[in-house]
Amino acid sequence: MYVAPSILSADFGNLAKEVKDICEAGADLVHVDVMDGHFVPNLTIGPLVVEAVAKAATKPLDIHLMVENISFFVELFLPLKPKFLSFHIEEEKHPLRLIQHIRKHGVSPAVVLNPHTPIDVLKHIINEVDMVLLMSVNPGFGGQKFIPSVLSKARELRELIDKNNAKCMIEVDGGVNGLNVRDLDDAGVDIVVAGNYVFSSNDYAESIKALKI
Repeated sequence: MYVAPSILSADFGNLAKEVKDICEAGADLVHVDVMDGHFVPNLTIGPLVVEAVAKAATKPLDIHLMVENISFFVELFLPLKPKFLSFHIEEEKHPLRLIQHIRKHGVSPAVVLNPHTPIDVLKHIINEVDMVLLMSVNPGFGGQKFIPSVLSKARELRELIDKNNAKCMIEVDGGVNGLNVRDLDDAGVDIVVAGNYVFSSNDYAESIKALKI
């Protein structure tokens, strides 16, 4: 299991140190939640702050766009060359075109599904994306409780990936902790995003290790 701590739960007054600390503690990716206050009822950070995060990080960035006007934000963040750049399928009218555009710039394209969005929306693009992020909370705020139905969605997604021989990873974000990570692993999940679980602990390395099953 790969672990991507979400800096949404970090101490923003000491953000550079927090990013360095999770990288040294064993994080595989640094998860960055970009929210515009429109697609979700919260406003987080823009490219200048994420550029600073990239400079502090020794692990690749995993940027999750929770925004309207997705193409505009994609152009802001592509120059930072994250490992993954993900956008919500619910908000994009031309997902395949945007996926191809992201890949053309040397970044791995990924799509995100809200808890209510069915897996069927992916059947025509599953071979085009490098990752699918399943939200296991309603997006917008950290510290929410895990929605158990994401486990069946993850299993369904794993079946779709295997059936199409797709080279696509599964990531889950929201309420992940040491108690439910084994169920996520059993469901075929490859990457877990953990914000509150990691950053509220006294030992980042121990928390990250507990998720690497």
